[in-house]
Amino acid sequence: MPGDTSTGSSNSTMVMMQSVFQNARATPLYSTAWTPSSTGAYAGTCIFLILLAALMRALLAGKTYLEARWLNRELARRYVVVNGGRPPLAQRLSHDSTAKHVVLSENGVEEDVVVVGRRKTIARPWRVSVDPLRALVDMVIAGVGYLLMLAVMTMNVGYFASVLGGTFLGSLLLGRFTALPDH
Repeated sequence: MPGDTSTGSSNSTMVMMQSVFQNARATPLYSTAWTPSSTGAYAGTCIFLILLAALMRALLAGKTYLEARWLNRELARRYVVVNGGRPPLAQRLSHDSTAKHVVLSENGVEEDVVVVGRRKTIARPWRVSVDPLRALVDMVIAGVGYLLMLAVMTMNVGYFASVLGGTFLGSLLLGRFTALPDH
């Protein structure tokens, strides 16, 4: 505000955010304690960022693998249809390519049944064996992504190039595993 003298002192303590790339070796990463003081420390920081970005690609590939595994398990679940009182259903299932005629036996009693696999799923149910792990993996992926974003936001050319290089390396090595399988 014009005439307000209190803003002048607060402006002098405000940190200006850089809006241009720079190549200063002594650029802090994540805290002032992690400020490279030598060329070797700067190179080590860049190598760390390359590995972190490659780890991000590995985490994405791992999540794709886990999702495919969980989906395969979900689709492999079998549903048993008992013959008895419903001949039209039994006749329809006898022509189904996924249907298998089997005999279930329990305590000496045999029952003719047709086992049918579910073809597709609309919404998978919440499972304690899957969903907490999915949430943990998503949290780790988000955390690594935010750390990479903060490194790029330092506007240091070396850090930015390291994140890009690590992304390239991780995608080169693991990119084929991040494509979702066709089901």
